[in-house]
Amino acid sequence: MDKKTTLQLAELMRQLVSDVQGAPYPGNNFEPELYTIWYEHVQRNAQNCFEFLDANFPADKKEFNETLKKMFK
Repeated sequence: MDKKTTLQLAELMRQLVSDVQGAPYPGNNFEPELYTIWYEHVQRNAQNCFEFLDANFPADKKEFNETLKKMFK
């Protein structure tokens, strides 16, 4: 993997982790609109990460799919 690809992957992963860590807590004063905004950002960034990984690590597809199947049984 070249340096540019590595830097792109690191940036995508940082953004995704940042989004997940910033998840709104559904407490007493929970605002559905804030959750919706957060959810849309996380979904977009997760999709970007998935597409990047799919494009740059095609040999891992089978192993990755098997891991996903185990996670969502």
